[in-house]
Amino acid sequence: MRKVYFDHSATTPVHPAVAEEMMQYITGNFGNPSSVHSFGREARKAVEAAREKVARGIGARTEEIVFTAGGTESDNMAIRGVARANRERGNHIITSAVEHHAVLDTCKALEKDGFRLTVLPVDEHGLVRVEEVAGAIGDQTILISIMHANNEVGTVEPVGEIGRLARERGVLMHTDAVQSIGKIPVRVADLQVDFLSLSGHKIYGPKGVGALYIRGGARWQPIDFGGGQERKRRPGTENVAGIVGLGKALELAVADLDEARFRLAKLRDRLLRGVLDKIPRVRLNGHPTLRLPNHVNLSFELIEGESLLLSLDMQGIAASSGSACASGSLSPSHVLTAMGIPHAIAHGSLRLTLGQDNTEADVEYFLTALPPIVERLRSMSPM
Repeated sequence: MRKVYFDHSATTPVHPAVAEEMMQYITGNFGNPSSVHSFGREARKAVEAAREKVARGIGARTEEIVFTAGGTESDNMAIRGVARANRERGNHIITSAVEHHAVLDTCKALEKDGFRLTVLPVDEHGLVRVEEVAGAIGDQTILISIMHANNEVGTVEPVGEIGRLARERGVLMHTDAVQSIGKIPVRVADLQVDFLSLSGHKIYGPKGVGALYIRGGARWQPIDFGGGQERKRRPGTENVAGIVGLGKALELAVADLDEARFRLAKLRDRLLRGVLDKIPRVRLNGHPTLRLPNHVNLSFELIEGESLLLSLDMQGIAASSGSACASGSLSPSHVLTAMGIPHAIAHGSLRLTLGQDNTEADVEYFLTALPPIVERLRSMSPM
């Protein structure tokens, strides 16, 4: 049986060159970067080299990069750090209904501490309207957090426009760029953001490592305390091997960006055309053009997404569903429902995200395997 991995938005395999660099700091150069002896100095040199690669990859200064344990921690650090530092200036935060839970849940937790939250709606394509952001800004607004690209439907948000608006109004701006890094250009100057989150395992780096860009001069305070690491912004002994892997992964992703975007978009479009030609009653979720080059999210009428996912898995195809099993009940994606998609249709969604190892043969195999699965599931459907 052929094995096809179409779930690169969930995680990616570690690039061989990334693993090779990491191994040096797992088995050989194992020193603590805070130690003054030669072992520590070698580790510190590796950390700072990786910091330079990350900074270069997003157009930042090295001192503006803080290493974290991943995108979720980066989101928490940005949002809670702004709230802590700006409490006396205001208590209003703006975000959107389609954010990752790392942003939404952090913002909602701050409501319990007296902060006021505005969760903006999106249009049918999952786009945040810039004019609605403008209308929501008030005298007490201290932060806007809008993701760069949506993890479920692939829509690319107008972060550059929102960032410019925020800067004009004197409001801090954060974006979760976990999904956009390595797929489309990400430059902090173009996006006009004060904070940007990214993660290693979405770009063929290791799990458990990420970074947060904090613009120099932005009003922010650390949320954890303990040691003096990361200029006292994020305490704890650095994950040297992971940091090295993140730096290498981002370096490779940026170097290959244009070629990868073109190749993946071509595969994505072939996949999408094939599904729509072969199977009736299917809709594309997300914006038709303002989307990530590797991303397809589809809803199949009269089908439950988990059944479709498991049937594909039996054919060796790994994907993900827009439904999430929790406590024995099946809930539709908050992103799809925010876009106005009825629950019955949202339950039948499938996310397919391609990566650097996927080929035309993978796409053709999928297009051969999918139609009989859909036909079988629809014939069994009580709907």
